[in-house]
Amino acid sequence: MSLKKIRVSLGSAIVLGLTEGMISAEPTTAYLLTYRRGRCLANCAFCPQARFSSGRTDMLSRVTWPAFNLNDVVKGIERAADDGRVKRVCIQALNYPGVQDDIAYISAYIRSASDVPISVSCQPLKYEEMIKLREAGVERVSVSLDAATEEIFTKIKGELATGPYKWQTHLDALKNAVKVFGKMKATTHLIVGLGEREEDIAYIMQRCVDMGVFPALFAFTPVPGTRMVNHPRPPVAYYRRVQIAHYLITHGIRRFEDMKFESGYIFDFGISTNDLHSIVLSGEPFLTSGCPGCNRPYYNEDPRGPIYNYPRKPAAEEILEIEKQMGLRKNDGR
Repeated sequence: MSLKKIRVSLGSAIVLGLTEGMISAEPTTAYLLTYRRGRCLANCAFCPQARFSSGRTDMLSRVTWPAFNLNDVVKGIERAADDGRVKRVCIQALNYPGVQDDIAYISAYIRSASDVPISVSCQPLKYEEMIKLREAGVERVSVSLDAATEEIFTKIKGELATGPYKWQTHLDALKNAVKVFGKMKATTHLIVGLGEREEDIAYIMQRCVDMGVFPALFAFTPVPGTRMVNHPRPPVAYYRRVQIAHYLITHGIRRFEDMKFESGYIFDFGISTNDLHSIVLSGEPFLTSGCPGCNRPYYNEDPRGPIYNYPRKPAAEEILEIEKQMGLRKNDGR
């Protein structure tokens, strides 16, 4: 097999020396996307790569992904990893026949040039296919639920979206990923703002952690050409509360069962007001969540704001803004 092209997120391409440009925050992970002329076989309602999307095929979320020669990309990764500018490679995969072999080939090629950790984000794979990826040098695998509930999943990427995916198949794939790669070396993505309640997303985050799966948070971003282009972004205050719940659950500080909800909203995180303020002041809950070394600069937002996921520790004035967004300056937990 000889793959010649691969897509690279624009920010990563700049860091890898593949193109020139100015970026306000450098990605610490090199983000790659499998290349094919056609669209993805899946039909996720939010994705410009979807089978029935009329969006640009060089986009994911609000980021452009130009195509480059695979040899040049691997050389760029080798240099950037040696210089310490890239801490990880993340290969994101479209759904098409033979993609599993392509991912394994790309991973092995990168591994032959560098010992940089490799993550793969892909459709549900069989147990044997995950073993093959591990043998090719992959450290972690992500299978994206995206939705917090089976009902929303079915509507945006499953049967009601004329997509190939089923909720239980995704959960089973995540369980297999834990078996093959180990606890917390399997990841899933959760998109906040698809119509779920805070209670729904807190519950699925806890379920994932109990499975040994790390849930990474994304804010819904409407993209031209997709079926959800007119769907609103989540309110920032809503996203902040979910980030706090995520921080508490993934750090083992509190569980879903310790939190209290009213009409689906979190009104008590199960911690004291002082502890909540200390956690907010740390800025940690508001950093990009994902694999180690992942900061995804401005994947969900314009650098001018509002910022949902910070690619680096928030500054003091940004923490003040976060407190206002959460209503903490008014001593209002809602």
